Amino acid sequence: MEAEYKTVYEGGEGEVVEKKSRFIATVLPVRTEEEALQFIEVVRKKYWDARHHCFAYVIGERGELQRCSDDGEPGGTAGKPILEVIKGEEIRNVVLVVTRYFGGTLLGTGGLVRAYSAAAKEGLASSVIITKIRGVKLHIDINYTGLGKVQYILGQRGLEVLDAVYTEKVELDALIPMDILEDVEAEITEGTNGQAIMQENEQCYFAEINGKKQIIE
Repeated sequence: MEAEYKTVYEGGEGEVVEKKSRFIATVLPVRTEEEALQFIEVVRKKYWDARHHCFAYVIGERGELQRCSDDGEPGGTAGKPILEVIKGEEIRNVVLVVTRYFGGTLLGTGGLVRAYSAAAKEGLASSVIITKIRGVKLHIDINYTGLGKVQYILGQRGLEVLDAVYTEKVELDALIPMDILEDVEAEITEGTNGQAIMQENEQCYFAEINGKKQIIE
């Protein structure tokens, strides 16, 4: 698992017009090449009367699988520029299709590259992009005396408490990025004089969405 990577949480649609040609970009988060290819077909059917449906997709946490297509446009003027936009934003697990309705005027090689790139950027701009962070759900048992210190440590690092149960003691579940887990555990142990009991539960990815950190599959 990567420590963190950017991906699309919610796809969007953007459009640019160049010399009466319409370039409609449609974005979707995907996990497999099969999902990407299925979505490309969905876009083809939606815009069945368009001349070109150029696309690119990047699959895998490290971007292991990358494909693109000019779909009839001059070689290197559509698919590759779309792919370069995705790679430039370092986004993973995404497919981006740019549909072109020809406006009657040839744009030339440079014009096509600029138009497809601009459309791809518009599509991503209309999408919700998140950074998925690899972490762990840390279960913390603490008495009321040490609660304030634990809350302070978590708060100073901007760490999210998912759940809290108050009985004769307090049980907290917090999302901790893997790369600072050992440091946080050491701080809590020291800050509570070893009174806190901590248990590392399942690893997961989480991201901040609408100002709140959430576990993301």
